[in-house]
Amino acid sequence: MPVEFIGMIGTKDESEIRLCAGPVIDPDYVRRFARAHEDAGFDRVLIGYSSTRPDGTQVAAYAAAHTERLSFLIAHRPGFVAPTLAARTFATLDQFTGGRIAVHVITGGSDAEQRRDGDHLSKDERYDRTDEYLDILKQAWTSEAPFSYPGTYYQIEDSYSEVRSPQQPRIRLYFGGSSEAAYRVGGKHADTYALWGEPLAQTKEQIDSVNQAARAAGRADTPGISVSFRPILGPTEELAWERAHRILETAKGNVADFRARRRRETWGLGGASPQNVGSQRLLAAAEKGELHDRALWTPLAAATGAAGNSTALVGTPETVAQALLDYIDIGVTTILIRGYDPYDDAIDYGRSLLPLVREEVAKRDAETGKATSE
Repeated sequence: MPVEFIGMIGTKDESEIRLCAGPVIDPDYVRRFARAHEDAGFDRVLIGYSSTRPDGTQVAAYAAAHTERLSFLIAHRPGFVAPTLAARTFATLDQFTGGRIAVHVITGGSDAEQRRDGDHLSKDERYDRTDEYLDILKQAWTSEAPFSYPGTYYQIEDSYSEVRSPQQPRIRLYFGGSSEAAYRVGGKHADTYALWGEPLAQTKEQIDSVNQAARAAGRADTPGISVSFRPILGPTEELAWERAHRILETAKGNVADFRARRRRETWGLGGASPQNVGSQRLLAAAEKGELHDRALWTPLAAATGAAGNSTALVGTPETVAQALLDYIDIGVTTILIRGYDPYDDAIDYGRSLLPLVREEVAKRDAETGKATSE
């Protein structure tokens, strides 16, 4: 089965090592960044979400108008708009883009971040609300007749949407989270379940937990699995590691200013430690050692407080490709990668990394098909 590659675009040229003082939205950069991913051969790009960022649906609409094949994964937090309205919004955008939209559901792991948009539910309550939200969202996308939903958080009566996705049976749902509540809800609803890049053994444990939750929800299938990394490539191993350490030192110097500008912290009001389980897991991996498995490097997660996917795969394109294939071997179907030099790295990944992985996956698929037919 072909591997899916997802990149990530933002609205200005910025990262943990690139502090940008320009406008929050740079249309020219968005256009060039989206086209760079399309030219590099990415299947989709993620558009992130926070209480301070531009609206993802608008960013996707603009980027889609300047690309032809690239698809868009829009991060979305349930609870701030009605699920029936969200269903029509995404389906409308999917019609205008020719079926290039998917939705990445993030329930929210920080009480402080949620409160900025007026949400004061507890974490468990948020996941219960997300469960209802996705029940309704999927019905709104697929129901052939008006439906009602008598939930705890949503009471929908006689709802029906005329606008439908050109995709069948509906827009794809991705889902992120590493807590037991996340497994429960995402295992029930996700077409693809998204994890951050941990060591292989811990990633396999999470995959097993997601699959177990899917079975407990009565699913006959299991979700695809996405894992996120920040590859740091070099023409030789030595040069790749020199670059990795330069990025680490720059990130350490910039991290306080970067957090202040983007307010990306994921911890609670006290600021002592991340509240979300995904960040806690990345920091735990960093505490156990800097280098894991073939090429997974954790110091950048520790330096940035694991505020987002921040573990790196370091090495030549061949080394990093083999590291990605190690994850595919344990059940990963989607790779989400973004660089610390976002624009240039996207181009580099398309030239030197994606083709290596795709070639090997195609070779394996062909061998499996041949063995099956014999």
